[in-house]
Amino acid sequence: MNRRQLLKRGVLAGLAVVGGPMLNLGRCRLLAAEPVEVSTAAVDAVMGSRVIDMLGLLTLDWPKLLRWHRMPQGFAEADYRQLERSGVNVFHPAVETSARDAWSGAMRWTAGWNHLLRSHGCFIARVDSPADLVAAPDRGKIGVVVGFQNANHFRTAGDVGAFYGLGQRVSQLTYNGANRLGSGCYEPVDRGLTPFGAEIVAEMNRVGMAIDISHCGERTSRDALAASRHPVLVTHSNARAVAAHPRNRSDEVIRAMASGGGVMGITVVRAFVGGRPAPTLDDVLDHFDHVARLVGVEHVGLGSDVDVTAIDPATGRVRSFYAIQGLDPVARVFQIADGLLRRGYGRRSVELILGGNFRRALTAIWHREPATPAAGREARRDPFCPAPHPRDPR
Repeated sequence: MNRRQLLKRGVLAGLAVVGGPMLNLGRCRLLAAEPVEVSTAAVDAVMGSRVIDMLGLLTLDWPKLLRWHRMPQGFAEADYRQLERSGVNVFHPAVETSARDAWSGAMRWTAGWNHLLRSHGCFIARVDSPADLVAAPDRGKIGVVVGFQNANHFRTAGDVGAFYGLGQRVSQLTYNGANRLGSGCYEPVDRGLTPFGAEIVAEMNRVGMAIDISHCGERTSRDALAASRHPVLVTHSNARAVAAHPRNRSDEVIRAMASGGGVMGITVVRAFVGGRPAPTLDDVLDHFDHVARLVGVEHVGLGSDVDVTAIDPATGRVRSFYAIQGLDPVARVFQIADGLLRRGYGRRSVELILGGNFRRALTAIWHREPATPAAGREARRDPFCPAPHPRDPR
């Protein structure tokens, strides 16, 4: 079945509703909060990619997520279809660990994810290895990378291997404040990576866990980049040269990240996008442009820092943090792909940004296969599972 047939049948990611005249113009409409028009070339790029959002949340409704962790039967096919419609194949739904008892909080969070993932082999699967980045989408599943936005749950270097064994594959070194490893971006004085932080970096390198510096302070970021033998990620941040915000990364950090083979995911959080009087899709695209021009298109990706709707369940409206003019959270991957193509990026470059770059970096970091298979992985799809929407098999 070719792309035009998929579009006309309205099954493309569950989003597309197309008329013949629009197809002839190379455009199509996606059903989001409001109909969104993008090029068929953008749809081709998304559907031909294994899209990785390195800070993509399944939901911002935390009570709902915790219910899924406790009672996986609450995660229904409709929830799976909503994730599928986003165009994202692999999500990294990391959160900050508890400040009071980080180790216990991280243990509960990891156990919750593993309980959910083991119970939903039809719909979602834990991503443990480079092979899983391909296998989950190819089996019609949503891939989930388990990670944390802090490393304060590592009491000793031995905890790195223990959490790796439980499925954790990514960890930020710090959140916004200071911890035993280093300083976050909002610390008044950044004292850099501590000796304990250097020990944790070395152990993360040894076991094959990805280091994330998205929230680290400037000096701590530079120290971590210098200390790591493997690529270091900025899973979700933007360029400080485009929008001056302490959470955004300096050109010096971006260059050092790229020189080590790392990738930076661009976020759609309003405050980090910048733009006056209000941020727009073009302001988001400016961050992709800046990183690509500074260090090459091979070092930029997606790290949206939002779920697939951005809807506040209390109001039924898009949360103000994510209100970007011209960007519908439901269709954002398609709109970003469309915007990049419009700015002159080639199809191959867009596919690298959508997931190819993070896949390359994670493959280099996750240098060993796990001892146990990913939760929910099986040799072939259960015949009783709902069929996924067709995708380009490339």
